[in-house]
Amino acid sequence: MAEEQRVILEYADKIDPKKADDYIKVGGYKGLEKARSMDRKALIDEVKKSGLRGRGGAGFNAGMKWSFVPIKDEDRYVVCNFDEGEPGTYKDRIICEKNAQALLEGMAICGAAIASKQGYIYCRGEYPFVVKMLREAIKSAKDSGALGDFDIEVRMGAGAYVCGEETALIESIEGHRGEPRFKPPFPGVAGLWAQPTVVNNVETFACLPYIMTNGADWFAGIGAAKYPGTKVLTLTGDVENATYFEVPTNYMLRDVVYKLGGGVKGGKKFKAVQVGGTSGAFIPEQNLDTQIDFDSMSAIGAALGSGAVFVMDETRDIVDIVTRISKFFEHESCGKCNPCREGTWRCREIMEKINAGKASQKDIDNLMLLSRVMKNAALCGLGQAAPIPIDSTLEHFGYEYSRKIV
Repeated sequence: MAEEQRVILEYADKIDPKKADDYIKVGGYKGLEKARSMDRKALIDEVKKSGLRGRGGAGFNAGMKWSFVPIKDEDRYVVCNFDEGEPGTYKDRIICEKNAQALLEGMAICGAAIASKQGYIYCRGEYPFVVKMLREAIKSAKDSGALGDFDIEVRMGAGAYVCGEETALIESIEGHRGEPRFKPPFPGVAGLWAQPTVVNNVETFACLPYIMTNGADWFAGIGAAKYPGTKVLTLTGDVENATYFEVPTNYMLRDVVYKLGGGVKGGKKFKAVQVGGTSGAFIPEQNLDTQIDFDSMSAIGAALGSGAVFVMDETRDIVDIVTRISKFFEHESCGKCNPCREGTWRCREIMEKINAGKASQKDIDNLMLLSRVMKNAALCGLGQAAPIPIDSTLEHFGYEYSRKIV
């Protein structure tokens, strides 16, 4: 199997991402021209046919999402989720730094599909240097005439992890406190300023120019049948090659760690890998022979999510790592709903008790009960996903908890 299959990152470091003319010379904006020549329904059907599914975590069919937007006498908005708050995740930053024009073109293609003339890129507050670069890229694209009458504006967040959730992101753009909204209504019907809005991830938008240029069948033929295309991964932790890669979605997780990653650093033994960011499950060695597509990862109780791959060697204390993660979720909870506000606090409290060797089996039982409540009752993905690292480590590394309980 090839080590990489670069589509979005094919011209990384070969062209200046800020200059639209550089991008046009390698075939850029041809996809947008094609999209604008198509009927709206035909365009959406083409994206549906490609099988493109969200690259930010939810894995929802992009074309299907667009089809929910009503076309009436009202404004419609295209919003790019570039919050990227998962620790260890930087694939969207890489895409913007290496191929910003593809993101802009993808947003404009979406604009053509939903008859929108205004897009917003919501960027995390920790990326001021990328915001500057994106604004230069937008100006270049506008000056060249490539974007036509489609305008794009960059808005910065203030460092809130919860603003990666689409409705909290929308609230933040509007100038409100970043808290999730109750759904329905979904953003496709009532999003930004109560108008129909499509929210997609950076990587999702960046795939669109290549789908339009090469055709839906071409994209559908790459990688896994039900989650086609490529995926940009970021490797961190106890791995030799801590960097980024782009691979087809039928790539094996074991090959991500041992071929792309070069194996565990220092010749130590592998213990676990966490995929999808801080809210992802901990995967033991016996599950490494799994494809990295959305459905295969879900089948083993994990999530592809943001594409972050965090490798842990044999010396790592799993309980201590999960305790630190529980502190992170407690800190990042917006506090709007009880299950998350109180649940993340209690999870952190119990995990600290276990880690200190002061817990009993009853604390473990309470932790498992708390997890079920949070997954079923929390308002948004933050509270629903916060217990996943706890659940997966109790399942696969329960012996590490047993060593620490009274």
